[in-house]
Amino acid sequence: MRTLKKQTKEAANASPRQFHSVTEVARMLGMSPMTVYRAIAAGEFPAVRIRGRLIVPARAIEEMVEAALADQGLVDAAGWVPEQHGRGV
Repeated sequence: MRTLKKQTKEAANASPRQFHSVTEVARMLGMSPMTVYRAIAAGEFPAVRIRGRLIVPARAIEEMVEAALADQGLVDAAGWVPEQHGRGV
């Protein structure tokens, strides 16, 4: 059985996550996963598709938060979605 001290040490040594699941992002933002999936499908929220699974870059979330704080105003997540070249979401 792991001790709390060992778990804390492992967490400190772990590299930060680069991607989050849609469910994790929805929980972070206080909304339903379906709302996030719909925004991704509409091209209004950044995501990466790998073999049918959608994941959200952690950096996109961090940059949106930083922009909202710096501008002290509304940030549109669609501004973090690259223009589609080829197949869409």
